[in-house]
Amino acid sequence: MSDVKKVVLAYSGGLDTSVILKWLQDTYQCEVVTFTADLGQGEELEPARQKALKFGIKPENIFIDDLREEFVRDFVFPMFRANTIYEGEYLLGTSIARPLIAKRLIEIAKLTGADAISHGATGKGNDQVRFELGAYALMPNVKVIAPWREWDLTSREKLLAYAEAAGIEIEMKHKQGGAPYSMDANMLHISYEGRYLENPNAEPEDSMWRWTCSPEEAPDQAEYLDIEYAKGDIVALNGKKLSPASVLMELNRLGAKHGIGRLDLVENRYVGMKSRGCYETPGGTIMLKAHRAIESICLDREVAHLKDELMPRYASIIYNGYWWSPERVALQTLIDHTQEHVNGTVRVKLYKGNVMVVGRDSVKDSLFDTTIATFEDDAGAYDQKDANGFIKLNALRMRIAANARNKK
Repeated sequence: MSDVKKVVLAYSGGLDTSVILKWLQDTYQCEVVTFTADLGQGEELEPARQKALKFGIKPENIFIDDLREEFVRDFVFPMFRANTIYEGEYLLGTSIARPLIAKRLIEIAKLTGADAISHGATGKGNDQVRFELGAYALMPNVKVIAPWREWDLTSREKLLAYAEAAGIEIEMKHKQGGAPYSMDANMLHISYEGRYLENPNAEPEDSMWRWTCSPEEAPDQAEYLDIEYAKGDIVALNGKKLSPASVLMELNRLGAKHGIGRLDLVENRYVGMKSRGCYETPGGTIMLKAHRAIESICLDREVAHLKDELMPRYASIIYNGYWWSPERVALQTLIDHTQEHVNGTVRVKLYKGNVMVVGRDSVKDSLFDTTIATFEDDAGAYDQKDANGFIKLNALRMRIAANARNKK
């Protein structure tokens, strides 16, 4: 008899998590609570409730939560304040969603008196690490059930046979060999992995992309967009005040329209393997370019360089599942401090897959001094003779070393 009495399952309503739900009931003979997160993935989530009810889940044990505003406000925006990219390209669309899901899993576990949580991440991926590190950071003694590391359903045939025997509805796409790709979507991105993409030399089929048009088919007319910042976060687009989630939705719409944000990447997974994935992050691509532009006139040079040095570490922290760690909190405190004077407006031009910054201005916080930077007469604002001593002092060590070499 299992010592688990009640478990909270991260439940999408798809084939895998439906099998997991039934497997938990059969194997652990425990009460199951289902949690489905609305992160703006664009899918109808109500069917998940109906499927859970069919498995005998009590209505009060079915949680379908709209987390879109919290996701953008408390996770996406803080990440973009750091200009975060992993391995030079990846905007971490999957990684940044996991700590929020883990947080809500633990909140529901505490609310319902559950003693365990469960998820559908496989033993090959990063998500198992992200979910579980987050869970342990927030509820140290929680039991985590990871079916893919426990059960013997090690092939697609066994999974489908179990589903059929349990009376789980199997969609036609699964009967015919499964979906062409493994996909994950939220408001920030959609990812594609597996099947055809497992050959890193194979160009993605154009029919794969769900959000963005191809740059070749994007409008021939460029579109301009004014992006307003307050303390490093976007607060308005083209003069219209918007909530964090509404900002990202509008940037996604505009980016997708102009073929912006496609990425084909071979990444180094936390568990040690290389993995090929394709991503669409239209809004995030615009956000990254615009944020760097407003920082370029508002941040002190050394502060900006320090942020750039710390960013790869910050990106790895998120990618590897340490959002709730003390080091991420410490870094976030520093990053957020740098954003106090990142206020102003950036103008971008969207055209054929490109985001081009064409203007930036900050009335209160710009460090760009035209009286000093001008190539015209600066009326004595900058004394060019000052450069003499600056250059000689910086060259001194190299002159000493050269003289020493010449004596040999």
